[in-house]
Amino acid sequence: MAVVDLDAILLELGQFGRYQIRNYCFILVAILVSAVYNSQYIFAAGDIPYRCAVPECESSPPEFVAGNWGPWALPDERASCERLVPLAQECAPSSFSINETKRCTSWVYENNLTIVAEFNLACEEWKRTLVGSIHVAGVFVTLPVTAFVSDTYGRRTALLITAVSPVLVGIIRSFSNSYIMYVCLEFLEAFVGGGLFSTAFILALEMVGLDKRVLGGNLISSTYALGQVVTAGVAYFIPYWRTYTLVIYAPSVLFITYYWLTEESVRWLLSKGRNKEAARIIFKAAKMNRKKLSSGTIKLLTEGPEKLPQTDDMASIEEDERSILMQVLRSRTLMFRLLVCSFWWVTLTFVYYGLSINSVSLVGSRYVNYILIALVEIPGYCLSVLTLDKFGRKSCTMTAFIICGLSLVAVPLVPMSISWLQIMLNLLGKLCISMAFSSIYIYTGELFPTRARQSLLGACSMAGRLGALVAPQTPLLFAYMEALPYLVFGVMACTSGLLILLTPETLKVHLPDTIEQAENMNKKKVAEE
Repeated sequence: MAVVDLDAILLELGQFGRYQIRNYCFILVAILVSAVYNSQYIFAAGDIPYRCAVPECESSPPEFVAGNWGPWALPDERASCERLVPLAQECAPSSFSINETKRCTSWVYENNLTIVAEFNLACEEWKRTLVGSIHVAGVFVTLPVTAFVSDTYGRRTALLITAVSPVLVGIIRSFSNSYIMYVCLEFLEAFVGGGLFSTAFILALEMVGLDKRVLGGNLISSTYALGQVVTAGVAYFIPYWRTYTLVIYAPSVLFITYYWLTEESVRWLLSKGRNKEAARIIFKAAKMNRKKLSSGTIKLLTEGPEKLPQTDDMASIEEDERSILMQVLRSRTLMFRLLVCSFWWVTLTFVYYGLSINSVSLVGSRYVNYILIALVEIPGYCLSVLTLDKFGRKSCTMTAFIICGLSLVAVPLVPMSISWLQIMLNLLGKLCISMAFSSIYIYTGELFPTRARQSLLGACSMAGRLGALVAPQTPLLFAYMEALPYLVFGVMACTSGLLILLTPETLKVHLPDTIEQAENMNKKKVAEE
């Protein structure tokens, strides 16, 4: 008897039949919600205009737009952190210094829709931007924990935990009475729910055939973009952060029903030796897909596969794996390639999240801008799928990086009077970085030898989290120079594009299995099988 080959069974079963579509729809809802979880802070902790309060002249209640006393008491119309020193307790031109200022002690906010007004964060921009970094840190910490739960207790178990747990934390966060409480709960919510995307991604792709995984991955990426649209749409109609937080988290309690609506990953069940459960799901899928399995497959599933013989040299296998990693560390070519790939990943996450976060600061409606910057990802993913196999990994990815970089460097050069052009350049940059993001997933894996591919790809992905961690802080750069964030984005993207010149093309090249084959990819194509 043979070992169960699930990919062969999926060819009989249907690689993307009615059963997979049904389950995929459930998983895509989780993907959409994960996007909401990961981007809600952009609006809940959004910036709002404020000005210094001048007790000597304020009306009751204070109005955001200063009266005719503004020129007497405020150094300029945008005064937010300093006011002119009062010389008397009355509101008159002679009651304020002409050029001497002092730090404000209280502020008047345009509205109280975000935590900036609620927790009085005026002139402490770093506290506002820290919320995003705290969220990313929570996701960073939880990824290995979620991976352990997923590999040990099952994909569906991890999905239920990461989808339902944020509900309680999110609801409690909506009642926060201090900034410290808010950021602590932000971290905790990201910790319990930050692994939802990765878990749903794996569960979704493990249920479709090999030939449909590109389509499946593109559907996941596009659904994530739609989740960001939902985030902005809800914020538009429910702008007050406490109500907004309640509305986006409370419905997720319905994910409890996924215990009955979704199935465990057949691949995971087979890897754990739970073949009867796997067979039950396969037969159910065959019935739903209206497919008839071959007699050989039915026999294999009912009688069970032959168990692999136990070997006495497991220690030598582990030692061989360690030897492969040591060979990688001693290879200058692969270590240089690892550093280049890591820089790509840092650039991708930094620019991708940075553009999303800063889109709400562009001229026009912050909600419309964010929706446009999210929707433009979808054609970016589609372009990646359409061009990678036609024009090659190097040229497509390099072009995407460089066009992204040039468009973002050009943003500060556009006059404010033609703000629509600034928005278009932002959209072009986001489209290209999304295309590069989708391409790099494939390209990076093809540059490393088989035995070390997963480990090195994981190392690049972990390095990329540094970019995501720093991206929420980019609004602070506006205080130094309004053009600075876009210049940094553009330079990093162009640099990543030029670095691709130092790496080999992998289109129609046999994936390297050994260290030597991977090193020789720069010299000649690895012989195809």
